[in-house]
Amino acid sequence: MSGRATNLLRSLAVAAVAAVSLWLSASAGAQPALPISDRDAHMGVATCSGSTCHGAVAAMPGIGIMQNEFVTWQRRDKHAEAYKVLLNERSKRIARNLGLESAHTAAMCLDCHADNVASNRRHTTFQISDGVTCEACHGGAGRWIGSHITAGATHAANIQNGMYPTDDPVARARLCISCHFGDQTRLVTHRIMGAGHPRMSFELDTFTALQPAHFEVDADYRARKRSYSGVQTWAIGQAIALDSMLAVATDPQKSRDGIFPELVLFDCHSCHSPMSQLNWAPRASTGLGPGIPKFNDSNSLMLGIIAARVDPALGTQFRERMLALHRATVQSHDAMQNEAKALRPVLQQLIQKFAGHSFAAADLIALVEGVLTDGMAGNYVDYAGAEQATMALGTILNSMRQTGAVDQAKFQAMNRALDKVFSAVDNDEKYAPETFAAALRDFQTAAR
Repeated sequence: MSGRATNLLRSLAVAAVAAVSLWLSASAGAQPALPISDRDAHMGVATCSGSTCHGAVAAMPGIGIMQNEFVTWQRRDKHAEAYKVLLNERSKRIARNLGLESAHTAAMCLDCHADNVASNRRHTTFQISDGVTCEACHGGAGRWIGSHITAGATHAANIQNGMYPTDDPVARARLCISCHFGDQTRLVTHRIMGAGHPRMSFELDTFTALQPAHFEVDADYRARKRSYSGVQTWAIGQAIALDSMLAVATDPQKSRDGIFPELVLFDCHSCHSPMSQLNWAPRASTGLGPGIPKFNDSNSLMLGIIAARVDPALGTQFRERMLALHRATVQSHDAMQNEAKALRPVLQQLIQKFAGHSFAAADLIALVEGVLTDGMAGNYVDYAGAEQATMALGTILNSMRQTGAVDQAKFQAMNRALDKVFSAVDNDEKYAPETFAAALRDFQTAAR
């Protein structure tokens, strides 16, 4: 019997055991379990790497999938290096500072730098050292490893068998943000960053675009899976990111660190800036004065712009609730928790609105104007807001080009101006609000 046949039999045997504990949605609208906490066996990348599966050296034309997904991941995707990062000197220092035996054995590190599922869900071909693997995103393959290659296999059947629906931007946002910020089970805390971990930064559409593509959204893809515009993905990602922060803020086990709140919820640069750098300026959107650490509102700034376009009444409600949250942070911990709880249902309504909204050319133009108007009003004096605004302009401009909302000449002019905007946020430690504002004005001129 060949090694491949042996592996397949093992896969089917594990799948049979896993089938006893199938994960099923409690209701039609329930979100699937994230791969790290699903109930299926994780087989490891060895089961995906065959040259006739996903290990082809080059993309295979005319068959619906590229078949070189494993090679793309292994050679070009930083997720493949995530475990190795835990072995470098910086990670060793972080582990020492946190009192850990080692970064590459600590669960708080492995939970996001590898596919750190429970030992009883690891197949014999599974290797923790493979890093953030196929199954870390696509879910344990125990039930679908065999069925997804059979004749007549469908994406819907794969999902039913435990594959994670990464084509759904809501599910994908939950998945990505669960590591690129945190969730109820794992979180990049202020202590971890204080020990030396880099500041977390994320935007769903931009980061998706920066990943080396192992799929192509063509007619075949659209026939099999759901397809969403980049602006929809951006909008939903902003809402899920803020909701993840609110989930931490309302969790009594995670929202406090001794007498302090969990400071990862707040804008880093409210505190981490030179005393000689006099950046503070009043912002009506917060209602706060100087010297007060501000709840990180970089995502909410974008959401206010999107909501005002998609559903103005809901947008007003969102802005009012966000303002109440800011004010509550200087009242009491309980007040902040109460306002965070009150804001989450509004976010759920926004997510539904964004998922069902078709962003037309007029919407895209209005969104660009909204980002620029907020910039001219001084709402991006803080680095995190400027960073999100920059990525937003990139996403919207790309959608404008794809939908024909802008001609090629204007696109090129706007794109050249956008390069200056990106340069202005290239280094958070050297960020100058006046330089960023000047770059926005140049972009505004190019957009006219």
